Amino acid sequence: MSRRQNAQDLDNSAAALLMVTRELVDELHPRRLTARSVTLDSSLSRELGLDSLARIELLARIEKRFGVALPERVLADVETPRDLLRAILSARPATAPADLRIIRTVELETVDPAPHSAQTLIDVVNWHVRAHPDRPHIRFCTDEDEDEVLTYRQLQEGAVAVAARLQYGGLQRGEPVVIMLPTGRDYFFAYLGVLLAGGVPAPIYPPVRRSQIEDHLRRHRAILKNCGASVMIIMPEAKLFAQALKAQVENLRSLPTVAELSSGPGIYQAPRLGCNDIAFLQYTSGSTGNPKGVVLTHANLLANIRAMGEAVRVSSIDIVVSWLPLYHDMGLIGAWMSSLYYAAQLVLMSPLRFISRPQHWLWAIHRWRGTISAAPNFAYELCLKRIDAAGLQGLDLSSWRVACNGAEPVSPQTVEDFCSKFGTYGFRRAAMMPVYGLAESSVGLTFPPLDRGPLIDVIQRESFLSYGRAVPAGDGDAKALRFVACGRPLPNHEIRILDHAGRELPERCEGRLQFRGPSATSGYFRNAPETESLFQDDWLNSGDMAYIAGSDVFITGRKKDILIRAGRNIYPQELEEAVGGLSGIRKGNVAVFGAADPATGTERLIVVAETREKTPERLDALRQEIDALAIDLTGAAADEVILASPGTILKTSSGKIRRAGNRQLYEQGRLGKETAAPWRQGLRIAGEGLLPELRRIRRAAGERFFATYCWSLFRLIAPFTWISVVLATRPSWQWAIMRKAARFLARATFTPLIVQGAEKLPRDRPCILVANHASYLDGFVAVAAIPLEFSFVAKVELTKSFLDRTFLRRIGTEFVERFEMQKGIEDIRRICVSARAGRSLFFFAEGTFTRTPGLRPFHLGAFLAAAEADTPIVPVAIRGTRSILLEETRFPRRGRINVTIGEPIETGAVRDAKTADPWKTALRLRDLARDHILRHCGEPDLAGDS
Repeated sequence: MSRRQNAQDLDNSAAALLMVTRELVDELHPRRLTARSVTLDSSLSRELGLDSLARIELLARIEKRFGVALPERVLADVETPRDLLRAILSARPATAPADLRIIRTVELETVDPAPHSAQTLIDVVNWHVRAHPDRPHIRFCTDEDEDEVLTYRQLQEGAVAVAARLQYGGLQRGEPVVIMLPTGRDYFFAYLGVLLAGGVPAPIYPPVRRSQIEDHLRRHRAILKNCGASVMIIMPEAKLFAQALKAQVENLRSLPTVAELSSGPGIYQAPRLGCNDIAFLQYTSGSTGNPKGVVLTHANLLANIRAMGEAVRVSSIDIVVSWLPLYHDMGLIGAWMSSLYYAAQLVLMSPLRFISRPQHWLWAIHRWRGTISAAPNFAYELCLKRIDAAGLQGLDLSSWRVACNGAEPVSPQTVEDFCSKFGTYGFRRAAMMPVYGLAESSVGLTFPPLDRGPLIDVIQRESFLSYGRAVPAGDGDAKALRFVACGRPLPNHEIRILDHAGRELPERCEGRLQFRGPSATSGYFRNAPETESLFQDDWLNSGDMAYIAGSDVFITGRKKDILIRAGRNIYPQELEEAVGGLSGIRKGNVAVFGAADPATGTERLIVVAETREKTPERLDALRQEIDALAIDLTGAAADEVILASPGTILKTSSGKIRRAGNRQLYEQGRLGKETAAPWRQGLRIAGEGLLPELRRIRRAAGERFFATYCWSLFRLIAPFTWISVVLATRPSWQWAIMRKAARFLARATFTPLIVQGAEKLPRDRPCILVANHASYLDGFVAVAAIPLEFSFVAKVELTKSFLDRTFLRRIGTEFVERFEMQKGIEDIRRICVSARAGRSLFFFAEGTFTRTPGLRPFHLGAFLAAAEADTPIVPVAIRGTRSILLEETRFPRRGRINVTIGEPIETGAVRDAKTADPWKTALRLRDLARDHILRHCGEPDLAGDS
């Protein structure tokens, strides 16, 4: 009876498991014409099309259905429902993670300062070993109270042992070493050991499932050939297949494990490394045909780490919690190297642990009082979808002060939902920081202001899709688009947005994003064609589309065809070619693209292929073959496979696949539907594309005509104005000529110039006018808008040009030195004398302007002059000039200019009667003037970023 009962229970469990699996498969592939057969021996990946994210969902449903807690390794090890059944039968009953709720306070002394003089990562490690060798560096987090801790001394000792053996084996300086290891202490010994030996680490991702080790190694063959590595450090489980790979890659000669390297012979000799030596090769491509290894030097990495640390104010008392893979730049640089530099303790868990139990990430933050933790958008979405209220009881996220969201498109819905749901558990909305970065800029490029919280821009759909203009939408606009602000460029980094013709665009216009800065790569390793396409002069092409509004960057899409799914790059060309080779598929008529998936916060992988097959059985077989190819080449099954009739897929006139156009048809629900006659399709497609193209051509032609017209007017009027002003014998005549010329240019170029507050200007006494500076037009605007005679205070560099020098000196301009401190002090004293003599002066208090919108800190020269001369300060806010004429561009655009003149700020009203200290008076004058300008200039406050 007992035996029969056990057999019955087993049968019931198997039936319930197959039902759960079949339901998920049907949900994932609703367009299947025939139901997939799900048996205990069906392959979860090849036959059922379940990728990593689908497996997570399956395990969550199984645990809920059977009331068990499956081990983490189940996600990686199981290949069939039968494997799942064995895991269910041996699993322990599900229990609340009470042990994880115990807060483990980490008490560490403050380290001040950080190793700011370090030139290399090796210098950073040596600095910490000298300062505090036994300070905990990394804590490897597990379910139990058996967390392993790695100190700085242990890190160095383990790395030196690896380095000595690599040197003994003949590793040459600058030679790449491929590292294929999972998260663990061996990874850090290997990475740092390669650097200590003088080599260049090239991390690649290890196999997630043991059954796919051979596939992973095969896909990495191109990387090994590209970098020319002779050594690949591997995990013991990969030994057998790595030997097979070694036979196929001529340059590969050694496949050691960390254990073998640590126990081998060798005497370590420290190489001479400099800041410009390569510290890292980040392979970004998922393609097996054209791998791209981003070259990053020690200088690149340290510049990025320091800039990011400044942006989020990292310190040695921070606790960084991370599950991010160490072969990914966000995990390696953002989590490990940043915590290494600032002596912040790193609490580390394996990616598999997070993927199988997303709640472990949040509980680790709770338990160790984590302050900084970053993840791609899909991870935040996973927490929303996979963690129920029962698994969150007692959770406290109040210590989490920086929650970076990057590495893939940031979903506004995910951001809002996460802040709302987990606000109940102490998560502060201000902690959420959507960021933007890319491997070509080390990892980080733009960060929002600390503690601001997410900023979501709601814009008009039609204006954006038709004209590329991000016009704010009105309340209640159901069709509005939403984009998340990803912040401002990191310190010493710059970005710009270009149109299709390579001209820089003003605010709220979408275009191609380019960047430059000390974190930027010098190119791709041994890949000259890709390196050449990466650069435009000293700017780098990001491949992303974006617009700027209020100094924030809003990423809107990608110019390149990369898909990002669950934090991983997928390149469509290779999959298109492979699918086109299937029998029954029309070669060259396959489109692979990504579509946003609000349900998962990531991108869906869509495959569209043309075929002449008609029978349901044959069509379903093709879908299964395509899924198998997708898993082989991208590691993920297609979310949807559409088999369409010939002539469905859009192409360019030269025969190239129009992925964007096909994506648009898919989103409209028109791909794979019954098609009209070819001539009707052609007319419809031509009609749909004609109007936007005509609009684009008309807009581009209009912009070019306007720019040409503006410059023609300027060239006509400038010589006459220059000569007249230089020859005029009275200042009043000079100002009359300049003012009429400036106002004529505004009217003739149809540029509205709106001046408010002119009546507030003091007419019976001198004053010091202080304005913001956003464009080369600001000087013209000041002349046209302010009905006073004054002297500009300008940088001495303007005297290098004969024309500029002659004109400016003729109108009484005062010049100041910006770079030589002693000369600059003398110039300010001279200007104070001029102010006391009764001259009105005009200062651009920021000193200069840059392409990044925002009001920068004010220099004190104008305010010291006012305090010394007892002269009122008049704040002048200029708005609109930046959008009309950007820095480093000669392409003016249409716009309007507003000038708002504030009430004069009397020096006596702010002076301290007791001390009469000019310095304190100047500070108060500065703050009051800046407050007025900030309210009216329409740009954000960048004083906190300086």
